[in-house]
Parts: sequence; C-alpha cells; structure tokens
Amino acid sequence: MEHPIAVIEKAQRLERLLQRSEIGESLEQVCAALDLSVTPENLSTLQAKYEAGGRTWEALLDGRYGHPQTAHSALREWMYERKKEDEWLTAPRLTQEVEAQFGVKLSAGHINYLLRKVGLTRPPGRPLCQLAAEATPQSPDQSLDNAGSFFPGSRKAGDGDHQSP
Repeated sequence: MEHPIAVIEKAQRLERLLQRSEIGESLEQVCAALDLSVTPENLSTLQAKYEAGGRTWEALLDGRYGHPQTAHSALREWMYERKKEDEWLTAPRLTQEVEAQFGVKLSAGHINYLLRKVGLTRPPGRPLCQLAAEATPQSPDQSLDNAGSFFPGSRKAGDGDHQSP
C-alpha cells in the first residue's frame, strides 16, 4: 500500500522521537526539535505499537490519514473547478465523479463540508419551481362581479350577525 510522503515522514519522525526518548532526552525537547506534539500518554501507546511492529517506522504509519490527506489539494482544486463549471452539481453526483477520477471514496457530507469552506454550496432550501417563476401574475383589470358569490352577504356592510345601532 502506498502512503503519502507526509505520512511516511511523520512515521519516521515518530521513530526518531521514540529512539531519542529511550536514551533519556526529554519529551518536550525532542517534540520541539522534530516538530511533533506527543503527550506522555501517547508516547506509551506509540512505544507499544513500535515494539509490536518489529521496531520499524512502518509500524508507526497512520492508516486513516484524516480527511485533508484523503481529499488532497489536487483533488480539492479539481472538485472546486468542477463545481464552478456546474453550480447545480449535487454532492452525491460529485462523489461519483471524484471516485471515478481519483479512486478516492468521499462521503457526500464531507464534500459538502469542503465546498462550504470555500463558499461553493447552493443556498439552503429547495430551489424555486420553474413553473412558478414562469407564471404570469393575473392582471388587475379582471372582473370582480362574482367576488362575493361564495359567501353570500359578504359584500354588505357589517360583521355577520352583529347589528349596527
């Protein structure tokens, strides 16, 4: 399995951290020198993982990488350009295109998260119906001759049963 260069470099730096902490260097100094943030609790977990893996840096490879590494910069740029080309492109459809183009499976929710960060999502809610937008408003000069035929007596003054003095 191929791993990104950044993941390999981090695993190698973790190996150096473990080796240097074994010879007695302080954790804070080694973390600062190697640009890592490892707590004493994490150090014991990493040490156990390192020992179980045969004391090689390959044992320290992170299998998940996190979303930004899965959706690397080239993939994100392609996705942003594709969304700019077709603003009505949905996240499920974009998920299929990303998988076909890059072989990476992202969820529709994560794609929407990435698009929202750069302001490329559609406005919330349902889009306006095309028929409602094309309908013409009624002209005000239509006849109102039968306006009160459904409610007899509604054109007369008064509030129903209430009699005015």
